[in-house]
Amino acid sequence: MPRAILLILDSFGIGGAPDAASFGDEGANTLLHICEAMALKVPNMAALGLGRASALSTGRNPFPDTPLIGQYGVAREVSRGKDTITGHWEIGGVPLSHEWGYFPHTIPALPQDLIEGILTRCNLPGLLALSHASGTQVIEDFGEEHIRTGKPIAYTSTDSVLQIAGHEAHFGLERLYEVCRVARDLTYPMRIGRIIARPFLGERPGAFRRTGHRKDFAVTPPAPTLLEVLSKAGRDVISVGKIGDIYAHVGTGREVKVAGNPAFMEATLEGLEMLADGGLLMTNFVDFDTEFGHRRDALGYGRALEAFDAALPVLMSRLKTGDLLVLTADHGNDPSWKGTDHTREQVPVMSYMPGIAPGSFGLRLSFADIGQTIARHLGVGPLGAGTAWDVLTPAASEPPAARS
Repeated sequence: MPRAILLILDSFGIGGAPDAASFGDEGANTLLHICEAMALKVPNMAALGLGRASALSTGRNPFPDTPLIGQYGVAREVSRGKDTITGHWEIGGVPLSHEWGYFPHTIPALPQDLIEGILTRCNLPGLLALSHASGTQVIEDFGEEHIRTGKPIAYTSTDSVLQIAGHEAHFGLERLYEVCRVARDLTYPMRIGRIIARPFLGERPGAFRRTGHRKDFAVTPPAPTLLEVLSKAGRDVISVGKIGDIYAHVGTGREVKVAGNPAFMEATLEGLEMLADGGLLMTNFVDFDTEFGHRRDALGYGRALEAFDAALPVLMSRLKTGDLLVLTADHGNDPSWKGTDHTREQVPVMSYMPGIAPGSFGLRLSFADIGQTIARHLGVGPLGAGTAWDVLTPAASEPPAARS
């Protein structure tokens, strides 16, 4: 029985979203702007069709001379959002049917009743920041005051999210999690997608650093995702990184929590050895987003892509006959763009299977096509949304016309 390995390169967009202007992101292109900042060398992803997917998305192929060994396409998001949950749920076959709630660009950005509810239920002396902010800068700005006063740092972004930062030693990790649980309970009526605990260490600005004990408290998906469908069918599911948090631990099977892209790849390789026939292994490589996209570090993003690419041959060599490997992303985060938020972009989809016929499956008008294709390959479903492509049939050497 075949297996599937789904790798999410968190924030690795390739531009071209037709509604980007409505998000303030017209012209954003994570891949091409990294290529403008450096001579990006990712030969394995190029061979899987990355450059051709870029050409299909925006007409530019940064790797034009690379022979093709996989199948490729471009996915366009139908959900109204550009955040992690929205992208992942749609990949899993559940496009968002409504818009999330968001916090305004005011100070305080949080409504007073929410602030008072958190303070009262958690017995806190106050909250700091209460604004739209960069996650690293806000800790630099308020970290010392937080240590001195015991007031957590609460901030948001253009995503439907409330992030709460606290010092692991001075404030306490479990206490931070409890504050986030309370905030999660209070923000359900506001349709806020995620509450994120952001623990950090250090004693002064310049030495503060966020730790790997981040925890997301997400809304439960409104319909069965690919992971839940597989779990209910008795299939093996292994989720690496923050997948469990994103899907509110529904159907996420054996959750492997590690920190850092190298550890994510190592856990993926270890999980592949344990993955039963008919199962799914799903990994989110979050460093691309948190360490480089949000921090607007194009060179760091590019080097991380090169390190990821260098590890791909080992993973591909361990695939069994019938195993399907899919690489994609959940949104964009152009490191050259204004601000520090995600960018509305189309994403590449690259697939490989031993013996696969190289080619293109074209432009997909929903991320849900990814989950539907994996579901069909594994013999479950169908899912509630998405149209599967045929991973076994040779495709044209040139990208087909976009579906309409």
